[in-house]
Amino acid sequence: MKKTQLILPVILSIFSIAILTQCGKPTPVVSSKNSVGIVIYSNDIETVWNALRFANYSKSQGDSVSIFLLGKGVELDNLVKTETTIMEQSDKFLSSGGTILGCGTCLASRNNKEPQVCKFSSMKDLYEMVHRNKIVITF
Repeated sequence: MKKTQLILPVILSIFSIAILTQCGKPTPVVSSKNSVGIVIYSNDIETVWNALRFANYSKSQGDSVSIFLLGKGVELDNLVKTETTIMEQSDKFLSSGGTILGCGTCLASRNNKEPQVCKFSSMKDLYEMVHRNKIVITF
């Protein structure tokens, strides 16, 4: 019984010391960079502008960002010709190393055989983008 009375305070002391030493340490902040996939499915000027702004902001935070244009989104190629704000944002994204892929079927259905802003791609490319990115957001 005396051994039990002696061991119990020792064990409690060890646990108390361990807890107190951990409480005083600051929790490390883990700054992990993300991979972001953005699907633009709209030709609405404000929506596209905000999608590109978000892409540029994400890149400025160190994230890797890729954009896929789908449906009406492939009309970005025409929007950059008429909308200065869209052109500025897409130029900024592309000049920072970003890539914009455009659905080949959607481009063909709009008779755009030589897009200026995006690269012809396929559903396989969209699948791979969704599969490899930690975050995927649609606009």
